[in-house]
Amino acid sequence: MDNHLVGMAMDPWMYLGMALIVIGAPLACYGALPKRRPRHADDAGTSYEAPDSTPLNRWHAGVLIVLTLGLVIDVMKPATLGFVLPGMTGEYGITASTAALLPLIALIGTTVGSFIWGWLADVYGRRVSILLSTILFVSTSICGAMPAFEWNLVMCFLMGVSAGGMLPVVYALLAEVMPPRHRSWVLVLVGGTGLVGGYLAASASAHLFEPVFGWRALWLQGFPTGILLLALARLIPESPRFLAERGRHAELASMQRKFGIVPRGRASPPADAPVAHQRHGRLTLALAIAALSWSFVNFGLLLWLPSDLQARGYSAELASGTIASSALVALPTVMLAAWLYSRWSSKWTLVGTITLTLVGLVGALLPPELLSWEPLLLVVIAMLIMGTNGMIAVLLPYTAENYPLGTRGRATGLVAASSKFGGVAVQVFALVGLIPTLGGAALGLLVPMAASGGLVAWAGRETRGRSLRDLEA
Repeated sequence: MDNHLVGMAMDPWMYLGMALIVIGAPLACYGALPKRRPRHADDAGTSYEAPDSTPLNRWHAGVLIVLTLGLVIDVMKPATLGFVLPGMTGEYGITASTAALLPLIALIGTTVGSFIWGWLADVYGRRVSILLSTILFVSTSICGAMPAFEWNLVMCFLMGVSAGGMLPVVYALLAEVMPPRHRSWVLVLVGGTGLVGGYLAASASAHLFEPVFGWRALWLQGFPTGILLLALARLIPESPRFLAERGRHAELASMQRKFGIVPRGRASPPADAPVAHQRHGRLTLALAIAALSWSFVNFGLLLWLPSDLQARGYSAELASGTIASSALVALPTVMLAAWLYSRWSSKWTLVGTITLTLVGLVGALLPPELLSWEPLLLVVIAMLIMGTNGMIAVLLPYTAENYPLGTRGRATGLVAASSKFGGVAVQVFALVGLIPTLGGAALGLLVPMAASGGLVAWAGRETRGRSLRDLEA
């Protein structure tokens, strides 16, 4: 049937399979959750941390490999949306505006998932949250077999919910198990590599599988990749503070032996330190605005860029080449951001990436006769692409380092959700036909991007190489 399922009746076996998923996924979640809810205070100190002198060993390497793989698998699922839309539109016989509901529903799911899994990570532990999101990720791969478009929308929303949870929880966990001397570059490098790797994996899968098996194979691959991540779950540790609060002393002792973690008393705050909730309130506002601004640039301006270039008279090759160039500069930008973040300054690296994006927005406002000069246009586009890649590479790691244990997952989830909200808004704009020009989009984003840079410079603080114990004080 050339892998086409439209019009096929759902037989009893398929209904049974879906029922087993509906029953099995909640049961798996129930089995993974601890039986008693731990107590997390918002001002809880980090009572276990590896000294600066702790070298990275094979246990650290195992965590880095598994969590990077988890991010690649996690990012790959929503990144596949663009590759499945053409085949899905043709098979279901739907219009482009109807097909646009799929990425909209998926992005809403990722936004919701960032809140849910961040909260679960603070309440039930980082490791459990990662396992639960992976279980849901595996079960939603069934959307590749849905004969009706409406069922695809339902499963795609649940897929988005599962995919939205990995990123903030991984950052929170890495911040708690890595030695302070290595924490900064590890957070940026793992997160950036996972993001870039996810998009590359999605494009490679589409190139290899879609011509042979059709677009549905890109959804079904979530099953074996998710199972692989679950098989490697033994290498994922739990937050040491969480283990201490739960009284799981044997696991805590094992972590101390493997990761060099030692108990440390709670640090006293300086006499002139601001009240914690006031400082966190200002910083949360700054980081949320930065994430929102980034999402509108990434999901809006850069998404509309090829169409705008063709409207200006540029060739389709140049227009599509801008997307390819973003993939080429993404990984070098992440490497540079990781180096600056760990060697120079965490706070000012974030401010610097915001400033670079801001300069790109200003460049997009230049008169059309100036932007018609191709070298200048490419410089402006390069600044936007490098600025946004660097910005997202350091934004969530910086968030994870700035909040205490009891709210770290929720705060990182809030910023992660803000970084996806722009995608939801952009999809709504596209559905109603509101697609601005390059200059119009840049003008609207200029003020919030500048405000986010100023707020981070004002409310942020330096975290490079500092103990989480001291930062929480």
